[in-house]
Amino acid sequence: MTAHALAGALADDGRRRIFAAIVLGATSATEVAERTGLPARVVLTGVRRLTDAGLVTGADGALAADEVSLRAAARESRPADDAEPGVDPVLRTFLRAGVLVGLPAQRGRRRALLAHIVEQSFEPGTRYPERAVDDALKPWCAAGGSDHATLRRYLIDEQLLTREHGIYQRL
Repeated sequence: MTAHALAGALADDGRRRIFAAIVLGATSATEVAERTGLPARVVLTGVRRLTDAGLVTGADGALAADEVSLRAAARESRPADDAEPGVDPVLRTFLRAGVLVGLPAQRGRRRALLAHIVEQSFEPGTRYPERAVDDALKPWCAAGGSDHATLRRYLIDEQLLTREHGIYQRL
């Protein structure tokens, strides 16, 4: 089962209600119909679709969520690591599609990540007003892994950027 198939199977409100009833203990189509208030024909069609998608099993005539299939789908549907081979593992861990998903707690890892951001965002020797620095850092923070002010402060603390009278510069 793929994530696409899973989403398709649960896209319909009726099938979601049927699946929820089964997860919550309904073991027959009659019980599902009673709990959901759906007509028996709709329940039977929904159960068949959920079974075909691998979400429900009907072993021994008792309906149940197919936990094995769901776990397998979760493992298979992890986001692909789109990083290039040889890319620093810190960058692979904390960047997704060029956006921060978090900041490492360990100083060495954080510094490696910050150095990458500085190299990609600022030219050496160029002077930047604070607004330009903020504008350069905001796209890195689009996923909510940090905010641009925190990132700017870390860049100063790690001496990757200097600040003098509101003007920033990459060393």
